[in-house]
Amino acid sequence: MASKGAGMSFSRKSYRLTSDAEKSRVTGIVHEKLLNDYLHRIFSSPDHVPPAATSRKPLNFQNLPEHLDQLLQVDNEDEESQGQVEGRLGPSTVVLDHTGGFEGLLLVDDDLLGVIGHSNFGTIRSTTCVYKGKWVYEVLISSQGLMQIGWCTINCRFNQEEGVGDTHNSYAYDGNRVRKWNVTTTNYGKAWAAGDIVSCLIDLDDGTLSFCLNGVSLGIAFENLSRGLGMAYFPAISLSFKESVAFNFGSRPLRYPVAGFRPLQDPPCADLVRAQRLLGCFRAVLSVELDPVEGRLVEKESSEWQLQGQPTILLTLAHIFQRFAPLLCKVYLVEAVLMSFLLGITEKGTPAQAQSLVHQVLDLLWLFMEDYEVQDCLKQLMMSLLRLYRFSPIVPDLGLQIHYLRLTISILRHQKSRKFLLSNVLFDVLRSVVFFYIKSPLRVEEAGLQELIPTTWWPHRSSREGRESKEVNEETAEERLRRRAYERGCQRLKKRIEVVEELQVQILKLLLDNKDDNGGEASRYIFLTKFRKFLQENASGRGNMPMLCPPEYMVCFLHRLISALRYYWDEYKASNPRASFSEEAYIPPQIFYNGKVDYFDLQRLGGLLSHLRKTLKDDLASKANIVIDPLELQAATMDDLDEDDEATPAGTQVWQYRPMQALAIGGALPLPRPGWLSSPTLGRANRFLSTAAVSLMTPRRPLNTLEKVKVRTLSVEQRTREDIEGSHWNEGLLLGRPPEEPEQPLTENSLLEVLDGAVMMYNLSVHQQLGKMVGVSDDVNEYAMALRDTEDKLRRCPRRRKDILAELTKSQKVFSEKLDHLSRRLAWVHATVYSQEKMLDIYWLLRVCLRTIEHGDRTGSLFAFMPEFYLSVAINSYSALKNYFGPVHSMEELPGYEETLTRLAAILAKHFADTRIVGTDIRDSLMQALASYVCYPHSLRAVERIPEDQRITMVRNLLAPYEQRPWAQTNWILVRLWRGCGFGYRYTRLPHLLKTKPEDANLPSLQKPCPSTLLQQHMADLLRQGSDVAPSFLNSVLNQLNWAFSEFIGMIQEIQQAAERLERNFVDSRQLKVCATCFDLSVSLLRVLEMTITLVPEIFLDWARPTSEMLLRRLAQLLNQGLNRVTAERNLFDRVVTLRLPGLESVDHYPILVAVTGILVQLLVRGQASETERATSVLLADPCFQLRSICYLLGQPEPPAPGTVLPAPDRKRFSLQSYTDYINAEELAQVEQMLTHLTFASAQAAAASLPTSEEDLCPICYAHPISAVFQPCGHKSCKACINQHLMNNKDCFFCKATIVSVEDWDKAANTSTTSSAA
Repeated sequence: MASKGAGMSFSRKSYRLTSDAEKSRVTGIVHEKLLNDYLHRIFSSPDHVPPAATSRKPLNFQNLPEHLDQLLQVDNEDEESQGQVEGRLGPSTVVLDHTGGFEGLLLVDDDLLGVIGHSNFGTIRSTTCVYKGKWVYEVLISSQGLMQIGWCTINCRFNQEEGVGDTHNSYAYDGNRVRKWNVTTTNYGKAWAAGDIVSCLIDLDDGTLSFCLNGVSLGIAFENLSRGLGMAYFPAISLSFKESVAFNFGSRPLRYPVAGFRPLQDPPCADLVRAQRLLGCFRAVLSVELDPVEGRLVEKESSEWQLQGQPTILLTLAHIFQRFAPLLCKVYLVEAVLMSFLLGITEKGTPAQAQSLVHQVLDLLWLFMEDYEVQDCLKQLMMSLLRLYRFSPIVPDLGLQIHYLRLTISILRHQKSRKFLLSNVLFDVLRSVVFFYIKSPLRVEEAGLQELIPTTWWPHRSSREGRESKEVNEETAEERLRRRAYERGCQRLKKRIEVVEELQVQILKLLLDNKDDNGGEASRYIFLTKFRKFLQENASGRGNMPMLCPPEYMVCFLHRLISALRYYWDEYKASNPRASFSEEAYIPPQIFYNGKVDYFDLQRLGGLLSHLRKTLKDDLASKANIVIDPLELQAATMDDLDEDDEATPAGTQVWQYRPMQALAIGGALPLPRPGWLSSPTLGRANRFLSTAAVSLMTPRRPLNTLEKVKVRTLSVEQRTREDIEGSHWNEGLLLGRPPEEPEQPLTENSLLEVLDGAVMMYNLSVHQQLGKMVGVSDDVNEYAMALRDTEDKLRRCPRRRKDILAELTKSQKVFSEKLDHLSRRLAWVHATVYSQEKMLDIYWLLRVCLRTIEHGDRTGSLFAFMPEFYLSVAINSYSALKNYFGPVHSMEELPGYEETLTRLAAILAKHFADTRIVGTDIRDSLMQALASYVCYPHSLRAVERIPEDQRITMVRNLLAPYEQRPWAQTNWILVRLWRGCGFGYRYTRLPHLLKTKPEDANLPSLQKPCPSTLLQQHMADLLRQGSDVAPSFLNSVLNQLNWAFSEFIGMIQEIQQAAERLERNFVDSRQLKVCATCFDLSVSLLRVLEMTITLVPEIFLDWARPTSEMLLRRLAQLLNQGLNRVTAERNLFDRVVTLRLPGLESVDHYPILVAVTGILVQLLVRGQASETERATSVLLADPCFQLRSICYLLGQPEPPAPGTVLPAPDRKRFSLQSYTDYINAEELAQVEQMLTHLTFASAQAAAASLPTSEEDLCPICYAHPISAVFQPCGHKSCKACINQHLMNNKDCFFCKATIVSVEDWDKAANTSTTSSAA
């Protein structure tokens, strides 16, 4: 039979499958009866009752359109899906009223269904209201903050303080505070979380209002609603800053429809019926096969269907899709019909069969629909999929999430669809990072964690590094059983989560595929463009919150990206033996300066990129063979690039050629400025990129003398595969290889850019989120401690006190229930954020950064081009591994742990004082990281393992004058190297703070002392050998001590004055904090002086050195002043310490007096006799010396009589003898010996002292006789004053003339000389 319809063509696309000349062939394939049976089988009646074969009308392709029209005819009731409905007023398409129905500043999405709060408490309502009947709408919660969702009337007036539920005739549910609002508020419902769906129901027949959370009713919230004339209710919401939701009034199928309640927006019922009937026809095509040989229809499983190009089937599908295609462009129908159909496919058969069938369905969509229709359909399909995935409830087997991810993978396996979605949808329209996120359940009982983890357990003490535990109880048998049962439950949970994670990694593997470049650009290079723009939005738009990817999403995205990246990296290594494994990955340094990768406005180590290009252009030319055009450098400093089309005359261009010898050693070949750099189309597009460089790489093949190579630096959107991977002699991203770098490639260049992006992601928000999630573990520890305390009280409580026992039992129950909840939630957090695999990912990223920094450092001055975030990530990732992943996983178990610690130590030791690094913030971060590093034994030993020359350089930098850098951190490092060796300096916490609980016991300052004798020895050697090192270092230390202690005294005077005022007043907490900081700095500076005197006493006591006497006199002056201030009877220091103000906890007698005592004992007791005599004479000669201050150390009000035994100390007074747990007997004996010595020496000095005329005293200090005269001005002072002054200033005290020299002056000698001359 020759069907006339076989040659028809549709206006939508040309489906000319046969022609009249081909009728014989078609007739030979499908005869008339078989075609009739086939079409009747496919296009059966809606009621699916097959008519008798004798009564039905024969069908062929000629009369099929008429049959289809009858098949798709819809009843009048279904047709009336639009228009006014009784009980509803307003447009049939319901959206948010962004023109007049809002209060405050809000950001509304393009579809007018999503809203983000951008002010204190903004309110918005819908365009449609209801006054009769039962209605429902859904709200998709994107953030779990402060929001009030419900209904209001048009007469409600809101402001920035009062929103929905705060006025009459407005009603709201607040899942953040778990309350309902209608002027007053009461408890109601459950807490919501991001990813939940709230259904808002209003029954205006009964006058009630209720809410559902994820389809579960929360009960009636309000009754007796006002109804009648003029009373109509609008959906409305009030939300605070940054909070976001999306509404579904019915434009999409309701996720949780409620029987008897109607959505505010009617579904397209008629189109829905037509789409479902056409889908039934399509299903029939998939389940019926033509057998032209046997002349019969064969039923088969649709999962086994294969598109084989049979003309009859193709023409049948063409008729279906001619009517189906317009319907598939509607949002509601895509989700209700196509999505349901595709999800059904993934449920049946094997994953391979499902993927095959989905692939063929997509082939048919692209074949029979216009491109714009397919694209719109795919866009809506992916939006629906992402919405379903994001707002699916957590179930024990994560079945819903797995279901949606498998369909996503099946769609993305279709190459043409994947490229379209990647180019236009995934990063442009959707926040596709959601696909890589696994949301944490806020309500563990709904997530089924109680069944999955029936037994809960929590650690009884923290085992983080540095934390001390007074209770060292062994684990009981019952606790061991509970712990093991809990761990088994955690493993079950982890395995289920790993299934989801593996599917997410598969999605990224598809997006990173670079072998699908047939007929266009490969997916990986499209992904790179979108990924870079994604990073730019999050790096540059930190003030624009809606643009930012939530940190919890970024964490999951990073881990999945690392897994996919390492897979492709090692796959490339398998086929290219010269490449490296992912374990050896790093970013080559040329990527940072050749302009091929855009780093936006992120700071470089050496400052701004434009500045670096100017100052380091010669180094770029000599080391990297990159030439910077002077004209481009000038243009880069302007606000806009020159966009004029004026071309430089050919005669003005200067072409210079270097000989081949210059090229062989890495010389650069200057090139003329190409026209494309001044093109109007490229000028603005590349404004934030590296447009100024015209680069010539070191060639792989010899270049002729006159041969020129131009390499274009393009914007992200303009780059091609060749620009990234390179070709022939072009190295792509690796252009400008320095001589220190190996020639063989690490991997594909595109993977290097992905790795670079992963490092940037960690810096943007991942580290912050890792620290935030530790809060769950901290909550567990706090509740566990509270439970233990309660149980202890229960055991000690007398049985007769029934009331107390009842309260304690109630508290015990509350704490136990909370711990059960938190321990299950902690299991989820550990599985998704802190698992061993996640820890290895962060560790791998740390090692990548270390190798990158090491390779960049070898390039010399070009190291300045490296972005700052590489050093930040190295520091922060180590901190995360050490502090966030314990106690479940220990960093010590990681492969190569010791080596990694040593490499990081070497980087910190070298770069904390690196002059190539100019950024204040990154220099401070390096200093703080090194200060923290030396607080822990493992990391301190790593510092000691670095090469000796690097250790010595580090110590030399630490001893540089403090005025040149942040000296507080430097001093802290030196103090930690000494802590554990000084006088009474073996404590972890100060004695008076032992009874208080520290805010964070893992702080570096609360770690056990771990001094480094090796680094102390380096310090001693440097101070001995360098003639200028010791004076400049100690002068800066003494200057800072003088400043810090003076500031401290001034501040406590202000605090005391404020405390004595009669009126009620409050001392600023910041002032208290600064005061405590100055005190701590004073103590630490004193400890550094103690270390210096102990290690190298000759610096102060060997007066053959020109500065020793001056340094000793300055030290004695500061020690005496400090002692006098602290030890005076009922003085200012005593009164402030007695107040015990919050913020001044560290201010106490012990730390400062013990530090001063350590210095005095070292000077007066432990030295040689001659040295002790010098120190004694200087100390006693200082006018501020008071023997009473020394007696105060042992609790004695007055000096004892010579030869008498020291009496027992008064307990009401401070005495070192009261701190026997901190000061040993030998140290106490030395203090007593020092007091005896000073008592005797001061008595002798008093007897031998002669009165001195005031005219002969130094006019600066009035403590010492004049002993020096300044040249050329002739003014005089004592040597101590002038030497101290000359350390910092060369001008005369009195006349400000420049002092050329200082000469000794003796009054008697000068008087006799004057007499002789006369």
